[in-house]
Amino acid sequence: MEKNQIVSDAEILLEGMTSVSALLNTPPEINDRRILRVLIDRTKRRSKAAEIGYLTAKSHERGFSVAFVDPAEIDRLTSGMTHGGIAAVCTDRTIPPLCAGRIKPNGFYVYPEGMEDPYNFGNALRSLYAAGVSGVVLPPRNWMNAAGVVAKSSAGTSEKLELTVADPDTLVREFRAAGYRILSAGIRDSVSVFDEPLCYPLLLVVGGEKRGISRKILDASDAIVRVDYGREFRGSLSSSAACAVLAFEIFRQNRPSGDKKAK
Repeated sequence: MEKNQIVSDAEILLEGMTSVSALLNTPPEINDRRILRVLIDRTKRRSKAAEIGYLTAKSHERGFSVAFVDPAEIDRLTSGMTHGGIAAVCTDRTIPPLCAGRIKPNGFYVYPEGMEDPYNFGNALRSLYAAGVSGVVLPPRNWMNAAGVVAKSSAGTSEKLELTVADPDTLVREFRAAGYRILSAGIRDSVSVFDEPLCYPLLLVVGGEKRGISRKILDASDAIVRVDYGREFRGSLSSSAACAVLAFEIFRQNRPSGDKKAK
């Protein structure tokens, strides 16, 4: 059986229970992607009994099918060997355009401009989700081509995050109108992120490793922030690493003073 007989061009494949359960536990108003069918390695019936029971119950609730297939079939469909014998064929996800009604009044949003590698992008989303971002605004492009890879590298958090799409002009206009400060990550004319006040509401813009932040956004930024290093280092952090450091410093500065427990 050819791959396109199981997964069509209009569908995407989520690999592994982490990504599949993330989608199943996300409200449809945040993510309207639907599971069409779940594929399970037939040799995992005993070792994956709990997961199979959960997926079977959800299939009755959500109206998708569950099929047991040969392990070679799942290996051929997936991109690696970390799927654990479970994959889900899904619909595309609608990513709505940014508008005033989609911006929370005192939130923290991130715009990853020029971040093209899906693994790097997924790693960034994992950190941003953990740091408590309100949402991620994406530059216009076809993000669905690598949705499965992004979900896998983000440990399923790409399916949980509220996503919108906007070009730089719309981004600046809408967040300015909502009363947000705009910070861009960079080196030239920058201040240390550890010295800059980072109170909500805040929009953080992080550029890609090959293409940086557009001039429109840089000119509109209230500050350019950099990550200081602990020693002499002529290289630069990956975009995903920079996202993690910046997002958690923003989280630290906005964390309630008495909140010391991990959530």
